[in-house]
Amino acid sequence: MKRGLKNSIRVILFLFLGVVLLWISFKGIDLKKLGETLSKAEYGWLLLSSAVSIIALFIRARRWTLLIEPLGYKPSLLNTYHSLVTGYFANLVFPRLGEITRCAALGKKEKLPFDKLVGTVLVERTIDVLTVLVLLGLTIIAGSKTTGRFLSENVIDPANERLTLLIGSSTILYVAIIAMGALGIFLYFFLRDRLSGKPFFRKLYSFFDGIIEGLKSIASLRRKWEFIILTIFLWITYLFMAYLPLLCLESTSGLGLSGAMFILVVGSFGMAVPVQSGMGAFHWIVSRGLLMVYGIPLEEGLAYATISHESQLLLIAVLGATSLFILFGKQSGRILSPPSPEKVI
Repeated sequence: MKRGLKNSIRVILFLFLGVVLLWISFKGIDLKKLGETLSKAEYGWLLLSSAVSIIALFIRARRWTLLIEPLGYKPSLLNTYHSLVTGYFANLVFPRLGEITRCAALGKKEKLPFDKLVGTVLVERTIDVLTVLVLLGLTIIAGSKTTGRFLSENVIDPANERLTLLIGSSTILYVAIIAMGALGIFLYFFLRDRLSGKPFFRKLYSFFDGIIEGLKSIASLRRKWEFIILTIFLWITYLFMAYLPLLCLESTSGLGLSGAMFILVVGSFGMAVPVQSGMGAFHWIVSRGLLMVYGIPLEEGLAYATISHESQLLLIAVLGATSLFILFGKQSGRILSPPSPEKVI
């Protein structure tokens, strides 16, 4: 099967999954009431939310340059920003393509090694996951035990049940993960001299060497305090990106920053689902969370999720297409194409 056809099939499958999740989110909803809620929304707040989103993108771009600098490279902030936004744009087409796309875009524009950039993105994503867990812990400590219970009942427990049903036992899953890790360590450290002469393994070792070097960049940051401050400000902007759309609706305008914090935490789990930009998953988890924790009717919760999600999606579509054209012009389509495993390695 040709690569283009495979990529098209994968995009369609993920899009289909997103549509199914949207259908589940809106199943049984009074669409007339939802439409009335959306028609009464004060959309002016979305302009401010969009401005905050752009600030967040520049903060993230600057933070990425700090991770790249220890590797001996100094990409420009504008090229880093455009590459980052191009990556987000790619996620609208194919889930998780964004991380690879932004590395490929910046690598091509600034002549930087792709594998080392991937390492810095892994560092960034690890920090993001840890930050979400810290925010979840702070939310629970602050007294919102309902948040933890909601995530446990609606995300963690169902996922564990499905994995156990699929594999037969959670113990088998853990053993398989440990075995794969041990095999990887054995191949990397003990069979490297013997296998590195073969083209496939030589490329594989080179790829993982670059990733490890990228991961080490966090320890050799020259401006650690700037990185920490930028991370704090980044998540403050994310908090206000969740808060400002709340002001669009009368039913959610009184939830305040604590409600925005709840949405930021649970929404992160929805955005982690491998569908285009969390489509459907974000709508489901946010609307059900607002119902369970704050008693917001599903129609109102879905109105908020739709306003918040689709406004960001539209912003990324406009900014991403613009950045892609600024970087590569007529060659931009090649950057968005999912790379084959051989090219990634």
